[in-house]
Amino acid sequence: MTEPGVIDDFWLRARAAVSGLPVEVPEAWPFGATPEHADDLLGLVLAGFKTGTASAVWDYEHVDEAFPEPGEFSIILDGAGLPRAVIETTAVSTVAFDRVDAEHARAEGEGDRTLEYWRAAHEQYWREHSENPRGFEPQMPILCERFRLVYSG
Repeated sequence: MTEPGVIDDFWLRARAAVSGLPVEVPEAWPFGATPEHADDLLGLVLAGFKTGTASAVWDYEHVDEAFPEPGEFSIILDGAGLPRAVIETTAVSTVAFDRVDAEHARAEGEGDRTLEYWRAAHEQYWREHSENPRGFEPQMPILCERFRLVYSG
């Protein structure tokens, strides 16, 4: 768990380094479901390979969370819960799992960056870590998000 004030301090540093960031501290979250996965995916973001992510719409609905929107910022946490990066959502679309395209799979930056890898890895992920009782289905709605790295520190 992140110590109180750590995220606020990180946001102050980000705002000092990047003009135009809002005063309000954005949501902070890690990629993935485990600390190791969070660190691996954060590493891909910091290296410039990961500029996209995918989420199950059913998971958003199950926890009653709003979808990300273009122009929103997020603080990305590492596996220890420490803030390491700021991203800005640039595009969001919803498509069926079996309609996610190769361009999006490549933008996620994982594995060999192919659609085949993306489908296998994400099916396994949602079968093991889904937050909703429906789990995985080939036609389930997927929120495909694109983002840009704004700050790392």
